[in-house]
Amino acid sequence: MGAVYFYHLTRRSLAETLPVLLDKAMGAGWRIVVRGKDQDRITWLDDRLWLGPEDHFLPHGVAGGPRDHLQPVLLTTSLEPIAQRHCLMSVDGAEVGAGEVGDLERVCILFDGTDPDAVAHARTQWKALTNAGCAAQYWSEESGKWEKKAESGS
Repeated sequence: MGAVYFYHLTRRSLAETLPVLLDKAMGAGWRIVVRGKDQDRITWLDDRLWLGPEDHFLPHGVAGGPRDHLQPVLLTTSLEPIAQRHCLMSVDGAEVGAGEVGDLERVCILFDGTDPDAVAHARTQWKALTNAGCAAQYWSEESGKWEKKAESGS
């Protein structure tokens, strides 16, 4: 059974943080799905990932292409079950189910700490997932470096 990690973004933007987490997950040999709620935002993330430094290119694609199954990182808005993936990264409040946490190595929920609605939604997700028995960790960068602030479950 996997775990869900909540990343409370207060110092760095999603555009800065997501590539770092994707690089770490790929370094672990994981295939990743990045799930958002809005297709325009997924397109924006796709563009941002293409603009990264050449020596740190993150191979990725937007769902809906003929080679989705080959993409190490797949960007999507779909809530469909995730096949042949190890990690789900939820952005912008995209939904995550307890079953997904159990089926994957890791689920990461990244949320904007400067947006009260995003913080409230993340709290709701924490409560729902931990009440469903999912192991969870809460990470904050408020001090300037990532620190684990809370943990629930095994």
